[in-house]
Amino acid sequence: MSRTRSALALCMAAAAALTVASATASAAPLPLAGSTTVTPAGHAFKASLSGKATLKAGSVTVTCSVSVSTGSVPAAPGNQNPAGAVSSPISPPTYSSCTSSMPGVTATVTTSGAWSVSMQNGSPVTATMTVPTGGLVVHTTGLATCTVTAAPGGPASVPATWANGAPSSLTFSGASVPVTVTGGFGCPTSATSSTFNAVYLVSDTTDPAQQITVTP
Repeated sequence: MSRTRSALALCMAAAAALTVASATASAAPLPLAGSTTVTPAGHAFKASLSGKATLKAGSVTVTCSVSVSTGSVPAAPGNQNPAGAVSSPISPPTYSSCTSSMPGVTATVTTSGAWSVSMQNGSPVTATMTVPTGGLVVHTTGLATCTVTAAPGGPASVPATWANGAPSSLTFSGASVPVTVTGGFGCPTSATSSTFNAVYLVSDTTDPAQQITVTP
């Protein structure tokens, strides 16, 4: 075999080996999520806004200083998952004392539907809040009449981080939420997503001496 043909054969063999390796790698299963336990099992909790929550769509920012949601940790053994997150239904968060970044514009926020939050142990502990279809609506009046609807095309997952403490906290930092915006002059009608920032302190309302905690 000539030197040229030998080199060509080696190249073809190497390409075949790379193809097989790539196929094997792509077929490899993803690692399973770690175990998660939320305690105390069956206890009710209350999530209260610490500071302010902001929802920014386009050039418009709505800021609310009061927000509350309630829920409960699943009863045992539902508060444990050996290979994934633990989910809890929560009440639609209420938002009040809201203002708009647009002068002469007032804002109100309404929520509805089946909301939930899931916790996944890790470093850090992560959380996902699920907003049901159309489950949050921001309406502005005054110099600009706009309607911002979150999760317009289906339930939306909003990422957050969890920190165990006294009380524990749930933090949304620059979380993206899909939205549609309708209205006239001054409304950010081209916006398709909004940015959500908020910190909630989560307290155990069944036994205030205990803390809601996420562990392996």
